[in-house]
Formats: sequence, structure tokens, C-alpha cells
Amino acid sequence: MPLENGDRLSRCEFERRYVARPDINKAELIEGVVYVPSPVRAASHGGTSASMAGWLYVYCAATPHVGVLDSATVRLDRDNEPQPDVLLRIDAAAGGQSSLSADDYVEGAPELVVEVAASTAAYDMHDKRHVYRRSGVLEYIVWRVHDEALDWFVLVGDEYRQLAPDRGVLVSPTFPGLRLATQAMLAGDDSSVLAELRKGLEQPVHAAFVAALLAAANT
Repeated sequence: MPLENGDRLSRCEFERRYVARPDINKAELIEGVVYVPSPVRAASHGGTSASMAGWLYVYCAATPHVGVLDSATVRLDRDNEPQPDVLLRIDAAAGGQSSLSADDYVEGAPELVVEVAASTAAYDMHDKRHVYRRSGVLEYIVWRVHDEALDWFVLVGDEYRQLAPDRGVLVSPTFPGLRLATQAMLAGDDSSVLAELRKGLEQPVHAAFVAALLAAANT
């Protein structure tokens, strides 16, 4: 059987059909329903996603036991298997809440997920946000390309609350030192984005976070 947009499948059947369709680069199972997005546009999706991945990659390079993944499938539960544009996770050995399966999938909720909503804003802001919240994704970033806006949600109790910028900078509560100059990111000013991130990496809270990760991984 083919994999088609709108199919209602179990996660196992979804994976079986997805593997059988090498021509499909991205497919997701959200609340038991298959979503096969439209082809990805270059600037409005590919470029923005690369900028977010690059920002997080620099953070990972300075932060042991934290990894960034691009378009990796995530097994959240029996009815939900999204494929986020970018995600950031802490290694399970260092206390992270997700792990890598024997067949090389992420299992469980990553600490941070990024979605670039070029043509999928309603989907990313509603259905997916509900699934990520319920599954325990601690931070969720949505870049609404056509609105020229970026939303950063943080899980507080059972609800997502939107982070408020401090002088134009958003600061992660889960990943100390992870700072985002939002207007620079939206404007494609990568050098300013990385300059702001370097400020965070130089802070004592980041050094303390690194020390805690190393200690957890060595216990």
C-alpha cells in the first residue's frame, strides 16, 4: 500500500509505508493521521531552517552531550511520529529525556523542537503544538515565515507559555547560554545571531551547565 496524505495509520504501519517510499523526503504521523508536506521552497524554508540549525550547531559545539538533528523522525507515542525541521536534545546518559533506538530513531520528547512554518503555520501552531506540549517537549520554536515572526514556547506545568524577549533577545531556560537575537535571525543577519550566542556561551551559567552535563554523564 502507498503512503498518502490523510491516511489514518498505526505508527508501525506508517513506518513500514514510509520506508517503502524513498521518493518522499518528509512525512509525519500526527494524532494517527499522515501528513506529507508540499515540496520545500529554497529561501522561505530551506534557508531559514539552515539558519536555525547553524545557530544550534554552534551551541552544541560548545556544549558536550547536547546534539542537534535536522529533519530526524521522532517517535513520541503510538499515534505521533513527527519529523521536526530541527531539534536539540540532551544525551540520555547526561540526563536527557529522549534516547536513540537500536534502529536509529529518536524516542521520547527532545528538549527543544524547531519548526519552520512557511506553508504549514496553522498545522505547526495548533495540531503539532498540542502534540509537543502533551508529549513533554520543553521548548518549541515556530518561525512563521510569511508573518515575519518567531514564537518561542516554554512548557510550564501542562501548558506552553510564550517567552518574552529581553531587549530583543530570547533566552532558553532549558539550555543555559542559548540566546537568540530574534530580529537578526528574521533578517538573515547570521553574524549578529552568532555574536549574541557567543555572549551566552561566555556566561558562568553555561560553564555550570557544561560541568553538570559532564558530571551526569560520568556517574
